[in-house]
Amino acid sequence: MTKVQKASRNRVPLGQKAAFGAGHLINNLIPGILGVFVVFLKSSEGFAMNTVLAGLIVGIPRLFDAITDPVMGYISDNTSSRYGRRRPYIFLGAILSGVIFAVLWQVHDIDPESYNFWYLLIFSILLIFGNTIFSTPLIALGYEMTSDYKERTRLMGFANIIGQIAWMLVPFLYVLIPDKDLFDSIPEGVRIVALISGFVIILLGLLPSIFCRGIDSSKMEGREEITPKALWNSLGKIFDGIKLVLKNKPFVKLCLATFLVFNGFQIVAEFGVFIINFYMFDGDWAASKWWVALFPAVTAAYTAFIAIPIINMMANKYGKRKAFILATAISMVGYILKWWGFDPTNPYMLFLPIPLMSFGMGCLFTLMMSMTADVCDLDELENGMPRKEGTFGAIYWWMIKVGQGLALVFSGIILSLLGYDSTASTQTAEALVGMRITDIVLPVVTAGLAIWVMWDYSLNEERAIEIKEELVKRRGEL
Repeated sequence: MTKVQKASRNRVPLGQKAAFGAGHLINNLIPGILGVFVVFLKSSEGFAMNTVLAGLIVGIPRLFDAITDPVMGYISDNTSSRYGRRRPYIFLGAILSGVIFAVLWQVHDIDPESYNFWYLLIFSILLIFGNTIFSTPLIALGYEMTSDYKERTRLMGFANIIGQIAWMLVPFLYVLIPDKDLFDSIPEGVRIVALISGFVIILLGLLPSIFCRGIDSSKMEGREEITPKALWNSLGKIFDGIKLVLKNKPFVKLCLATFLVFNGFQIVAEFGVFIINFYMFDGDWAASKWWVALFPAVTAAYTAFIAIPIINMMANKYGKRKAFILATAISMVGYILKWWGFDPTNPYMLFLPIPLMSFGMGCLFTLMMSMTADVCDLDELENGMPRKEGTFGAIYWWMIKVGQGLALVFSGIILSLLGYDSTASTQTAEALVGMRITDIVLPVVTAGLAIWVMWDYSLNEERAIEIKEELVKRRGEL
């Protein structure tokens, strides 16, 4: 095999990794805070909104991603500017996301439920548009920041570690927002925290647009003209590109496995809050709030500082596919341990499942995003220019976001079917048993299905290196 000289894009400087990680922090912060706010939306001490309506508020807007994400990916792939293909959109999207997020939650519990529902639904849809402009080019930028097989995993692992900081901090909103010394009421706390969050989203979201660098696209061939008229005329080409991407079997496997693991977890994500509060502390929020905060915060910290570094080492030693299968299997054991972890007689047992459970989400975006970057190389080899990082990223994250929306809708429906009452200070024994069983069985089943999907994934390190060398020759690079 011909020896190919190392390209300059192999190593990503630490500053660029940190800036890219700041973007990921925002991508985690927005859904994290939304998740907390939705719990208060359903809480009898907050807005006491019907659980199905609350689920629709976060679920319906995700369906708009079916259009906006692929279109934004296409626009980003075909953009030509002095600042690159991605960074101008990241800059604009960060500002829009922060402003809309702050405005979104300026609602009051004294307003009619129907008014709050429509207000939150409309502005949630607008937030989707702003976040799409930010998130889709950001993910695509990460795919092209390095062409090295292992450096891609290191980059995504570093970004995922920074992203986990959101999940370390966000759970403490369960403690801060109900604090009467800080806020007069939970709705007031939600409004003020939303304003602060909007500012943070803008500040951190601008960093990748300023400091990160992607592939040199100045001589890239085959790009379409981006004007409103040309975009409208090119809608057919957009969907032709989507069809082409979906013919990529390794990519379809990545999407399906991610959908299963992530949304199996998302459907039951808020169950833990209710199980801790109602099962372990009999509805006493004052007694349970610190445990409600500590469980996800410690999980995120363990994921960031223990699980992700181990997963990186596993990927370098055994390959990305085997690392995913092993880490996901470990997480399944952790989910099962939750049955004994939620113990009313000993709250410290909450930490029992964390060391194993955290491997599931830790491996997901570290490995899957690295593997998607490898898939982009395969697509260029098979289909030529322009490279479609934006389209691949859009479809991958569309699967996640639409799945997350559906998960939140189903979460509300499942809670209602199990007998959860958002206006009650306690819950029935039958409802609590149903929540505990669902909280374990659902993510275990979806994780097992994801392992089955990835079992014969074919794009390994040897094949990825062969593809890279062929692309270097084709482009005439050193």
